[in-house]
Amino acid sequence: MTTTASPPRDLRDFYENPSVPVASGPSRSRRQARMLARALGPASAGPRTVLDIGCGDGTAAATAAPYLRGHRLVGVDWSQDALTRARTRVPYAVRGELTDGGLPFASESADAVLFSEVIEHLVDPDAALDELRRVLRPGGHLMLSTPNLAAWYNRALLLAGVQPVFSEVSLRGIHGRPGSEVVGHLRLYTARALREFVAASGFTVVRLEGAPFHGVPRALRPLDRLACARPSLSSILLLHARRA
Repeated sequence: MTTTASPPRDLRDFYENPSVPVASGPSRSRRQARMLARALGPASAGPRTVLDIGCGDGTAAATAAPYLRGHRLVGVDWSQDALTRARTRVPYAVRGELTDGGLPFASESADAVLFSEVIEHLVDPDAALDELRRVLRPGGHLMLSTPNLAAWYNRALLLAGVQPVFSEVSLRGIHGRPGSEVVGHLRLYTARALREFVAASGFTVVRLEGAPFHGVPRALRPLDRLACARPSLSSILLLHARRA
């Protein structure tokens, strides 16, 4: 069992702890950025506003920036610690919440939203997608990524009676699963569940792709990359949807 340095009092306390990881792997970030760049087209056709909701320390936005040159990229997070770090990597980073109009943007003001490795941390993902839909213009792009509950190795782990990777039973320590970091996942999705949930929230699903997970042991990484060809087996789900 691995434990956190000091037990959190609640979720907010957990995510304000500087030792909690707030960045995900660069391979996922690059794949997602390429998907978004293809969807938006070149900035010469008109710069677009892209919101990185749940930007964490700004690593994903900084990775995406070269693919989105000319577009306006704004990071958003509610963790003050994460925002302090994000402002060293992105030109704009502001505080916002994902419920009850908590994002500091007018309705239908954004052309695209990056929503990277956030939805699995939320108590109320329904309200979050309602808020994302509010700030997106009609036809605006949602680029969502999240761990895959049905990743190829999780299927084997479940057959062996082992807690799946990405899933957590405690904010204080790791119990019964591989890994060394407590990251606060509350909800996990399969490819089918994610498609259905996003569609039910007022979006049209355009494409679903897979991405590898940076935490897979080195010897298994070739298999993890191969699994990306079939998103339902991949480590990470990359979903492109548009506001209906």
